[in-house]
Amino acid sequence: MSNVLAAYAHWLHLRWPAGRVEHLPMVGERGDTRLEGVYVVGDLAGVPLLKFALDTGAKAAKRCAQELRGSQSGAPDGDQKRASGAAMEGLLDVAIIGAGVAGMAAAIECAKQGLRFAVLESAKPFATIANFPAGKPIFTYPRRMTPDGHLQVGADVKEALIAELERQVAGFDIPVTTAVFERIERRGSALAVIGTGSEPLLARRVIVAIGRSGNFRRLGVAGEDLHQVSNRLHDPKVHAGEDVVVVGGGDSALEAAIALCTAGAKVTLSYRGAEFSRPKPENAEAIARLATASTPGLTLKLGSTVTRISAGSVELSAKGGPPETVPAAAVYVLIGREPPLDFFRKSGLAIRGETGWSGILGLVLFATFACLLYGWKSLGWANHAVEPTRWVKALDPLVASERNPLHWAVSSAHNPSFWVTLLYTSVVVGFGIARIRRRRTPYVTAQTISLMAFQCLPLFLLPEIILPWMNACGWIPHAMVANLFPDGSWWRAYGFILAWPLMAWNLFTDQPMWWWLGISIAQTLVIIPLIVWKWGKGAYCGWICSCGALAETLGDTQREKMPHGPGWNKVDLVGQGVLAIAVIILGVHVSHWIWPQVPSLTSFMSGWLRPAWHIGVDYVLAGALGVGLYFHMSGRVWCRFACPLAALMHIYARFSKFRIVPDKKKCISCNACTTACHQGIDVMNFANKGAPMADPECVRCSACVQVCPTGVLQFGEVDRQGRVLKLDALPASPVLMREARDQPLESMKS
Repeated sequence: MSNVLAAYAHWLHLRWPAGRVEHLPMVGERGDTRLEGVYVVGDLAGVPLLKFALDTGAKAAKRCAQELRGSQSGAPDGDQKRASGAAMEGLLDVAIIGAGVAGMAAAIECAKQGLRFAVLESAKPFATIANFPAGKPIFTYPRRMTPDGHLQVGADVKEALIAELERQVAGFDIPVTTAVFERIERRGSALAVIGTGSEPLLARRVIVAIGRSGNFRRLGVAGEDLHQVSNRLHDPKVHAGEDVVVVGGGDSALEAAIALCTAGAKVTLSYRGAEFSRPKPENAEAIARLATASTPGLTLKLGSTVTRISAGSVELSAKGGPPETVPAAAVYVLIGREPPLDFFRKSGLAIRGETGWSGILGLVLFATFACLLYGWKSLGWANHAVEPTRWVKALDPLVASERNPLHWAVSSAHNPSFWVTLLYTSVVVGFGIARIRRRRTPYVTAQTISLMAFQCLPLFLLPEIILPWMNACGWIPHAMVANLFPDGSWWRAYGFILAWPLMAWNLFTDQPMWWWLGISIAQTLVIIPLIVWKWGKGAYCGWICSCGALAETLGDTQREKMPHGPGWNKVDLVGQGVLAIAVIILGVHVSHWIWPQVPSLTSFMSGWLRPAWHIGVDYVLAGALGVGLYFHMSGRVWCRFACPLAALMHIYARFSKFRIVPDKKKCISCNACTTACHQGIDVMNFANKGAPMADPECVRCSACVQVCPTGVLQFGEVDRQGRVLKLDALPASPVLMREARDQPLESMKS
């Protein structure tokens, strides 16, 4: 049985890799941080591209100049004199930490703006590029992008790039101070950059451009500190004719292996994964060619780990096989670096994915609020203390006529669920408008309007006001009322949109509800499968469902908090268990309807299963816990891990034509798409290979498409062989939208 379940889990979801998200400082869209006056630019702002680094550095410097001039022009004469006096005493306008491409772009802009500034660097300008292997190819994506500011790049080889950058910087007086910096702290109206063995540097603004290059990651094995082991390849030619082991699976490792092979070395490339998922397509293809060449200089060891390094050899271990010793005159461990996060922690700047005491307190308070709110709605907690009737009973005489729609609005307001649904709807609309203004793509606009419309009309006004009013006017046939809404249970109208088993209570009754069974069969077994087959699971989850409405509006800015990784991917299968329980409960009910002698669920197992479902699923999972974790684990906690309808649609989605279609030539392995996915999908893994994204978890939120800096991703349809049939006409990528606008202009010029 366990083998069957394991095979099912592999087929459904676990067959695809689970990406991990790198922890980086929390930075706003303009590089701003929660420490006022501090900006983060370059790689640590989210996109590891030279052009983006240049762009963010120059724009941050311009922003600082605007802010400083604005504060001085609006200051009284006395304040201006004090500011001038502080400048005379050594207060800088801007301190720039880091002399890479982003830092130097900021420095040049500061010089052009006439600001008093200094650049702090622990090594030398452009040190990261200078430490690249000799002859390393440089990818200056996006090709059409022109960064803001004076500093530009166009060279495609390391040495030419450094010469190009130094030539542009030479025309400016850029003071660079060698210093090791530890933290930033506020001192009155100034910011102090604290270094090791030097006086604090005071400035009114600070631009942090230190990049992701912190300490080298280690293997943690015996022999790692031997002299032949290095974390950086300078000149591959010195290893001509030698046996060399390269460890890693990213661009640095693959480029080193390629350079060493080209220089005449015999290379063994060891990577712990079964396949490459992060390097650029060009590098992965080059490695594949070298590994299959008729006279190979490269031996590829996928799925292997280093267990010991000795003088002249390396011991590798593969899962299920005996250890293997390979010769190695030199070993290059190129498994990346840890971002310099301690600097940000000491400066009091938040790190993405880390929760301090304030975050824990916020989680507890918001989760408690959600528990109390849903407890009041679902379990009747505090009805004696929070009695809605007290608030609205004064309006009863004014709207006594049942033919008056306001009568039913007031009548519904006697129930806690009305107020909770009103709050829910208001949040969806308010945060939905904010999302439209923030994201500004036709796709997001149409999707958000759809979610708001479904929430406002069929999921609020219809059951609370419209249906009871229409019934009072005699506009609904009696048979329909008796079979769909017995005893005035208008809340059952949620079932028109929230299909079974998400809306389970229309069928989890001892009395037969045949009409709702027919509607549920049509929804769950006919309509939704067709929708999913054509447009993917997200056509329902991302465009219709009320859970998705709250996730995509209130939870939109929290999506990067969703945990990623293999362990969390297994938690996704909890929803399959909830679905199985729902099927069993439905089977018991329908059996009782057909054969009354079969015990009803009320009597089944002493009657504990029904209240357990109600409290465990309807209240805890879908309500208090799902909403309570929004600001800690993104807005899709319930949707991803426990929703039984989503679990059913995962099965349908395995046969869907919908895919996220990548253009792998544009992929730069920045991991922005995986980071933005609040379903935990490793989107980058598919994009790097040029493979349509087939993970059924996707909810079509478009976040990955929107954040991709090079326009790699689009929504589309594929056939069974993975060939693209069509692409979505509704634009979701700002990059592709800009390219589409530029093309007509280029045609006119030509």
